[in-house]
Amino acid sequence: MAEKKNEAATLKEVVAVRYITAENAKFEKESDFVKMTVRLPNEDGVEEEKVYDRIFLHRAFPFDYPYAYISVLDIDSKEIGIIREIDELGEEASKLLREELDRKYFTPVIRQILSVKDKFGYSYWKVLTDEGEMEFTMRDTFSNLLKVGGTRIFANDIDGNRYEIPDIEKLDRKSFKRIELFL
Repeated sequence: MAEKKNEAATLKEVVAVRYITAENAKFEKESDFVKMTVRLPNEDGVEEEKVYDRIFLHRAFPFDYPYAYISVLDIDSKEIGIIREIDELGEEASKLLREELDRKYFTPVIRQILSVKDKFGYSYWKVLTDEGEMEFTMRDTFSNLLKVGGTRIFANDIDGNRYEIPDIEKLDRKSFKRIELFL
């Protein structure tokens, strides 16, 4: 009987969603890391304050909701809680967390494709982005171009970097022709 009670408690912990809000959390930057002080219920349901010297943010829906449903993890990758919407945390916290997410999910926007050369299963790209001219390499181009919502494209290079084409239909004619084969 005690074993079933323990299983139920474990299941309850797994399915419980803890929300991080402006009322129960405070964020600050310390030594280039984001620190969080939060008051959340413990296993017994008693609210307690805990300080995390370093937290990690992960987008649950990176394409559709980049600043909503953010998972907050501790240094051991254990989820502390979820932020429903960053803007609900107040101006200062919102700015800090947006900067952290933008740094982690840095995604230059491709404005023009200057060249794409395909050799031996790799494609070599030269592009003009909102961050300037860039070059990158993709392996298996067909599976590393992700179409999201019709005309939006994400490209992942061999180093794990992401690039975005917000709308392939708005690319100039030459740029579109250079990637048309891969679409």
